[in-house]
Amino acid sequence: MRSAPVRPWFTVEPIGSDTFVFSEYRHWEETHCYLLLGEARALLIDTGLGVRDLAPLVRAHTALPVLAAATHVHWDHIGSHGSFAQRGVHPAEAAWLRRFPLPLTQVRQDLTRGFHDFPSGFDPDAFTPFAGEPTCLLNDGDEIDLGGRRIQVLHTPGHSPGHLCFYEPDRGWLFTGDLIYEGTLYAFYPSTDPLAFARSVKRLAALPVTRLFPGHHRLEIPCDLLARTDAAFDALAARGQLHQGSGLFDFGPIQIHI
Repeated sequence: MRSAPVRPWFTVEPIGSDTFVFSEYRHWEETHCYLLLGEARALLIDTGLGVRDLAPLVRAHTALPVLAAATHVHWDHIGSHGSFAQRGVHPAEAAWLRRFPLPLTQVRQDLTRGFHDFPSGFDPDAFTPFAGEPTCLLNDGDEIDLGGRRIQVLHTPGHSPGHLCFYEPDRGWLFTGDLIYEGTLYAFYPSTDPLAFARSVKRLAALPVTRLFPGHHRLEIPCDLLARTDAAFDALAARGQLHQGSGLFDFGPIQIHI
């Protein structure tokens, strides 16, 4: 009797010839990392959980020098940062990259949450988030020139103090990290700010966007999710509920937990 084939940890999806999505669909977080290729260098937006090293997949898709840029320094977005020589982060979270602020016990609990389908050889009880120096600081308004391809850095705090989104104006592509996706948006942690979250969403909603690329869950999301998320935050503000401790609110494809 043949055993069932083992699913790879990462799913790779090309978007044209110069953009690739590496997704961790086997884990409940369903994280997405994005490799953007230019003529001179590449930008890697987030590096995943760290359950498997993302670097071999990245190197299989490009020989260009790679800047690994974190949308934000939460453990599930910096897992393979140590495999890249160039690491970018917003200044507000540079200290987090040097030393992750949560206790290891909490991180390991968040990683598992009853999940047991880890690949062979990975021990969740020994998991440690990346800790190291950023090699560059990314600020609002910075432009990353990949060679024939320009990416704008947008500081979009709320989910975290130094959260970044990345916008490609020539295509209208917006890489949203944990600010926009289908599912529950989190703004109840001590380090979150619901008012800043709402302002960041409103800023993004004003951009000419042709495609959204989220940090988690369903990859194909409609562009009108921006406007719907903006309207949801406006509704909470109008009801006086846009403050921590208000609760969990359902707005169809998104929920907002504050």
